[in-house]
Amino acid sequence: MHLDKNLPLLGKAPKALALALAITLGSASITGSAVAGPIPAEQIARLPAIQSVSMSADGKTLVALIAAPGSNNQDTALATWNMDRLENGPTRITPSAERMKFIGASALKGDHILAMARQEWTGALGGCGEGNSTGSTKTFISKAYLTNLEHSKFDEAFASNQRTTGVSEATLRCLELAGSASLVSLLPLDPDHVIISRLDPSSFSSNYLRYNLRTGSTELLFSGGGRSSPGLFHPRNGDLLTRNQIEPVGGSEYEVQILIRDASGQFVVHKPLSTRLTERYSVSVEGIDDATGNFYVVTNQFSEHAQLRLYDPKAQQYLPDVLAAHPEFDIGGVVLGQHQSDFNQVLGFRVNGPAISTVYTDATMEQLQAALQGSFAGKDIRIIDYNDDKTRVLFRVSAHDTPPSYHVLVDRRRLVALGSERPDLDTSSVGEQRWVNYPARDGMQIPAILDLPAGWSADKGPLPTIIHPHGGPWARDYLGWDGSGWVPFLTSRGYAVLRPQYRGSAGLGRDLWMAGDNQWGLAMQDDKDDGARWLVEQKIADPDRIAIFGYSYGGFAAAAAAVRSPSPYQCAISGAPVTDLGRLGTSWSDNRLQRILQGRTVKGMDPMLNTDKAVLPTLLFVGDRDVRTPAFHARGFYNAIKGKVPAQFELIADMPHSTPWYPRHALQTLNLLEGFLAKDCGPGGL
Repeated sequence: MHLDKNLPLLGKAPKALALALAITLGSASITGSAVAGPIPAEQIARLPAIQSVSMSADGKTLVALIAAPGSNNQDTALATWNMDRLENGPTRITPSAERMKFIGASALKGDHILAMARQEWTGALGGCGEGNSTGSTKTFISKAYLTNLEHSKFDEAFASNQRTTGVSEATLRCLELAGSASLVSLLPLDPDHVIISRLDPSSFSSNYLRYNLRTGSTELLFSGGGRSSPGLFHPRNGDLLTRNQIEPVGGSEYEVQILIRDASGQFVVHKPLSTRLTERYSVSVEGIDDATGNFYVVTNQFSEHAQLRLYDPKAQQYLPDVLAAHPEFDIGGVVLGQHQSDFNQVLGFRVNGPAISTVYTDATMEQLQAALQGSFAGKDIRIIDYNDDKTRVLFRVSAHDTPPSYHVLVDRRRLVALGSERPDLDTSSVGEQRWVNYPARDGMQIPAILDLPAGWSADKGPLPTIIHPHGGPWARDYLGWDGSGWVPFLTSRGYAVLRPQYRGSAGLGRDLWMAGDNQWGLAMQDDKDDGARWLVEQKIADPDRIAIFGYSYGGFAAAAAAVRSPSPYQCAISGAPVTDLGRLGTSWSDNRLQRILQGRTVKGMDPMLNTDKAVLPTLLFVGDRDVRTPAFHARGFYNAIKGKVPAQFELIADMPHSTPWYPRHALQTLNLLEGFLAKDCGPGGL
């Protein structure tokens, strides 16, 4: 890894802080227990006991979602703590309403709290958002609410008082469904203002405004619409510094342009920052250096993996020195101070390695991270929030066999445990996790995560194995606790689980990413099969006891596996799949850039055109409120193969595509998974 130690804004660590942490945190530890049996599905299906934890910038208030008291972890509640009396527990708890359920929360500034909630909705979308353009759709409405420390009143967040006279009923319904406003920037040094985005009912485009939390008054910063969107707002005052624009440049090609505001207030295209859409270079303007006016940019224009660089807008060129880079993984972003004492100073950078890690270059933060890491050996420590003098630090502890738990360091020497997301879960049977690489049949190296049951060793013989491709496909997996619960559920039952980062996965190099273009069901699918072959060669997988299980794009991969021969699998489990590429088209995303770019790469072997070649017992399941991969995909595939191979289809009531799910959704899918593997996955089950 390369790191430029001469960053312009690094601070010094007080020795007293480092000594205090080294002395007082050394006694904290987490210990394991004897290997237990399979983790019960009911335990994984419960809602987390605590989640979505944040602390106000002044260190006075802590906000989180908790399991609603008396609900047996079946419902959520909004909770608020007084940081001066943390040990007394929450000062206020408000359970979710009967229909509208809390799904997220955040401490803002002053006594303001932002709460996100969601409820079921059924009706005609009329082309608004994802779902049917005609007829009725079962989906969800999401809302953001502003409340205070006492939870005495919940108002729709950043709502407009603009009159809607003359606006059609259909447009008003779209505003209701889409949520008319969202938070963009907290403006940490401004006591009253934040930056929000709000849909304009007359143009249905997003306007960006400076919003006063006390008065509700607004100031327009940027009017959206067309091919232009805002980029970086100044972290001090909210002024727009950059904007992004997409322009056609002939044929089906587009240029993604970055424009920077000059001294006269005009936005000027900067060619060194602008790229062709099909080149798939990433350019992200992350911040501005107060002293020089240069911009911090994360880009892969110069390397297979994204680097952190400085860009001089006056000279319109990148500076020659690389601020941060890694030979194998992307730099994920720069960490800038958010408090008066360190505001806009570079504190470090993120590396998107096997796990997401933060490398602190600021000496104070480096000492703090090291002290916390020493107290929780072998665990992943992530600092979430801290106050200005770092006398109150909120952080998270987790590992692949340790569900996240939340803690506060008080006065630099006292630890207060807020709680674990899953305090009753015995994970001693989860086992080992490894980052591995294996060769595909054409020689490309495929990264993967391999999870093994506790206590397994090669002398005990090969294992029943699940190949578990991620969704996306423009996404990737990371080491650590699997939030879905699927991986620990399976390893605790004696299965090995391999998660291939197949070609088409994003964030692991431009070559691997682009190699998946137009290879759905083809070379992308070979990568999963080659992972199974490699595990057999390593004597980890039993060649007669391998299954494939995936969700979303992973569900497509499982459906594709069901119609490919020869197959290394005994069965396929396909959750919320796309099975009909001809009906997918470019209507699957409400992000215009994604539709233009990714839509043209969704080509390859279409499972629905190959159902006559079905060879595997197949389980398909999907939620009836899934508007991302509607049920017709799974149902149509099931109807086409059920006479050729053993097949099962489950439509799960009220389940959306993405989490959070209701506990009953998680329980039903876990039971489907366990039962099908044990009884229906080939002769005698897996």
